[in-house]
Amino acid sequence: MTGAPETRCGFVALIGEPNAGKSTLLNAMVGAKVSIVTHKVQTTRARIRGIAMEGASQLVFVDTPGLFRPRRRLDRAMVAAAWGGAADADVIVLLIEAHRGLTEGVGAILAGLGEHLPAGRKVALAINKIDRVKAEALLGLAAEANAARDFAATFMISAERGHGVADLRRWLAGEVPPGPWLYPEDQLADLPLRLLAAETTREKLTLRLHQELPYELTVETEGWEERKDGSVRIDQVVYVARDGHKGIALGPKGATIKAIGQAAREELKAFLGREVHLFLTVKVRPNWLDEAERYGEMGLDFPKEG
Repeated sequence: MTGAPETRCGFVALIGEPNAGKSTLLNAMVGAKVSIVTHKVQTTRARIRGIAMEGASQLVFVDTPGLFRPRRRLDRAMVAAAWGGAADADVIVLLIEAHRGLTEGVGAILAGLGEHLPAGRKVALAINKIDRVKAEALLGLAAEANAARDFAATFMISAERGHGVADLRRWLAGEVPPGPWLYPEDQLADLPLRLLAAETTREKLTLRLHQELPYELTVETEGWEERKDGSVRIDQVVYVARDGHKGIALGPKGATIKAIGQAAREELKAFLGREVHLFLTVKVRPNWLDEAERYGEMGLDFPKEG
């Protein structure tokens, strides 16, 4: 009589350029929305983990910020978090876009893999958005990428449509090391709920507002009150860098922030499965991008150099 299959558990880092589809892939892997997805680049700041079960394997995904050339202190913190997440992972998946191919940015990431990763670390290639190009072009891109680096495996996927995602998840399940599960079977993410709530509101702000403003704001959950009726009261502060930004975030007679709060409340209510009372305040903090405490609230390390 054979016993239960051996349990496996490991960390999987998704890396790639901004907007390559890492957050969409993570959400498809986990089967729930745990990482914010917007059309803006550099949306993911913190190393958000999503957890997926595949057979007897538990896959803990590290959704890293996109790798790009850093210009500001926040950029440097995000890039450091991305490489740190990759270096700590058991398996890495490099995501590239089928229609963009081996861009200069992908080339820089390929060079960085040798520089930042321990020797022998397994890296798989996932070519995303395959519905945008013809089969011959896909095969050519796969050959070109594998000539640049010897990948452990190559997958053709569409994270948005779910094509190829199950194959990638099954492969990862066999690659993570044997060991006990780190989280309960029904847990989706290890992100603290306060941070998850802040990320949800920041997503709504990013979708509603445009141009540079989303990168000049951050959201923090200041209060979390469990009420006797089973509902929760969440108080959040939206920090912006300039007085003009406060007016944009509030909108005419507060209409914009009210709509953002309503959208965030509905999503949090669905995610938490209970009534949510969400209160948003907009405050101006001209130097929040240079405050270590703000970075800590986002789960990032504060870069020391200016």
